[in-house]
Amino acid sequence: MDLKNFDPLAHSGPLPSPCINICQMDETTGWCKGCQRTIDEIIDWSVAPEPKKRQIWLAINERRTAK
Repeated sequence: MDLKNFDPLAHSGPLPSPCINICQMDETTGWCKGCQRTIDEIIDWSVAPEPKKRQIWLAINERRTAK
């Protein structure tokens, strides 16, 4: 699955984790350099309901576009 261009609105079923195993936090943005999640989003992922995961994915896509 291509997570770089992942569309959470077009995906059916459980949402995949955005983690790509590049786990380094950017001090400037506060986002992971690999998946562009905040530390709170990373911590919450495993217990987040699907609507929350979809919100996180949408935020990731916005962050990637803004880069």
